[in-house]
Amino acid sequence: MLQLVSIGLLSGLFFSSTFILNRVMSLEGGHWVWSAALRYAYMILFLLAGQLLSQGIRGPERIFRLFFRYWKFWTLSGSIGFGGFYALICFSADHAPGWVVATTWQLTIIASLVVLICFGRSFPKKVWGFSAIVFMGVILVNASHVDTVHMADALMGGIPVLIAAFCYPTGNQLVWEAKNGHRLLPHINDPLVDNPFNKVFLLSLGSVPFWLVLVAINDPPPPSTGQLVNTALVAVFSGICATSLFLFARSKSMTGSELAAVDATQSSEVIFAIVGEVVLIGAPLPGAAAVAGILLVFTGLGLFIRFQDLPARRGRLGDIEQQRDPQ
Repeated sequence: MLQLVSIGLLSGLFFSSTFILNRVMSLEGGHWVWSAALRYAYMILFLLAGQLLSQGIRGPERIFRLFFRYWKFWTLSGSIGFGGFYALICFSADHAPGWVVATTWQLTIIASLVVLICFGRSFPKKVWGFSAIVFMGVILVNASHVDTVHMADALMGGIPVLIAAFCYPTGNQLVWEAKNGHRLLPHINDPLVDNPFNKVFLLSLGSVPFWLVLVAINDPPPPSTGQLVNTALVAVFSGICATSLFLFARSKSMTGSELAAVDATQSSEVIFAIVGEVVLIGAPLPGAAAVAGILLVFTGLGLFIRFQDLPARRGRLGDIEQQRDPQ
């Protein structure tokens, strides 16, 4: 459990670059559609290049063969988990301060639990309490940087992120369920899916139709050079590094509690974003409320670890439903 949480925190560190760079592009006047779509265009190119360099032409050939074999599934999961999620995040960054986006995104902690329940996963009720502790910590961290807020800004920035908070875990859980043989989904037991980079590649390919439709509908002006550079950085840090680490941790999760704990580590994004702003942008140091929030976040994560380890050492898992990964 400690290893899974550590990997999740590392992915949170890379994910935090998204909020900073998206806000920079928004302030520079870059259109939100390009901020979203270009990230996945870069990801596909980078992952394709990596496949060619490491495995030759057979690498991407096997990926594309698996994609087209289950193209309906990958289009569905990619459009929800990557397309809908990130388009809404970028839209919010264009209409609200960064703290609104960062704070509201932490609702994914609660959304992940709802998604797990919808897929029939079970875990003790205490998990809700641990998630609430993490969530309250994030609220304190963000509230310490906010003096006033306009209702219009909160709605324009908050509602899309609220929807995105459900899109991301839904797309990821669809992949997890397909790999583990959910009766309503194709059983994708191909060894290629065991590799997190392949998962990101497949989901990115699945999101392509979504981006083409989005660009066609909005018809945005051409992106600037700065936007091209910043989206490339987001693609590397958040799209490839963070997402691959996150999917790897989820694939190693064997119970509902472990899956919930890995999802909860993403709350660390706000903390890392604050540190990044202090170091890179010269933002003021967090005050007492922010420090208290940071302590609450890691207290909640610590409770996840303690609660999972105790029953394991005693040789009983209670009412936790075990979902062992074939890997």
